[in-house]
Amino acid sequence: SMKEVDEQMLFAQTKNAPYFVEWIPNNVKTAVCDIPPRGLKMSVTFVGNSTAIQDIFKRVSEQFTSMFRRKAFIHWYTNEGMDEMEFTEAESNMNDLVSEYQQYQHASIDDEAEYEDEFENEGEEEAAY
Repeated sequence: SMKEVDEQMLFAQTKNAPYFVEWIPNNVKTAVCDIPPRGLKMSVTFVGNSTAIQDIFKRVSEQFTSMFRRKAFIHWYTNEGMDEMEFTEAESNMNDLVSEYQQYQHASIDDEAEYEDEFENEGEEEAAY
């Protein structure tokens, strides 16, 4: 039932509260399908906007970096036309993504309000010219 799903989602959010930013209050969506897969009572889809994904990105980045430094499997890709620089760029992009998630994890509602104030002030200054 939807009540069960909502209770479980609330439990998951409460249990993992540090991974959910406070300034996105409705960051979880659920949907229940009336016709579940054969052999099951219900089917549920869960989509969450959480900074917890950064842990997975960190792990993948560390594994990638370890293999890339040893040039493991690179020949398979360079023989197909990829440039080694593309791997370096991908590594950099992954690290940037992790940093961005860390920034959002440590952000608060107050930080958001300060950013909006700065943005509004810049607009007023540009209008003065």
